Amino acid sequence: MREPSKSIHQFKVKLINGAEKSLIEYKNKVLLVVNIASGCGFAPQLAELQELYDEFNSDHFEVLGFPSNDFGRQEPLEGYAIADFCVLNHGVKFPLFEKIMVRGATAHPLYQFLTKVSTPRWNFHKYLVNQNGEVVDYFFPFTKPKSSKVKKKIQKLL
Repeated sequence: MREPSKSIHQFKVKLINGAEKSLIEYKNKVLLVVNIASGCGFAPQLAELQELYDEFNSDHFEVLGFPSNDFGRQEPLEGYAIADFCVLNHGVKFPLFEKIMVRGATAHPLYQFLTKVSTPRWNFHKYLVNQNGEVVDYFFPFTKPKSSKVKKKIQKLL
């Protein structure tokens, strides 16, 4: 019997434009996977996530944003409206994906995998993933993306 993969590279997800993307394309990159919501009080973290992306992107680092309406119905937008909000209000250029469920039995398979490490209890829960696609750490929503704690862990992996 084959051992289940411990890597997120096994999953396929859809970009905000509906195009399918295999996460194997992020092999050899450090990732910060974040469930986002435009109506959340933590939404200003989108700008910080972009700054983090700008700072480390040339070093094989990516931020992946997954909109979700699971917490307080704080993502009422759909599709391109989410992208427009993120770009116009926070300058986001990192990859955004289709709105998904991130908790419970109906969670997207990627998040069913991620929640084995830590279940998000609110928007802007962050998972740090190494170059092999393994979740190595996570950060609660109140941990700012540009905090020294987050930056040091990213630098260590790079």
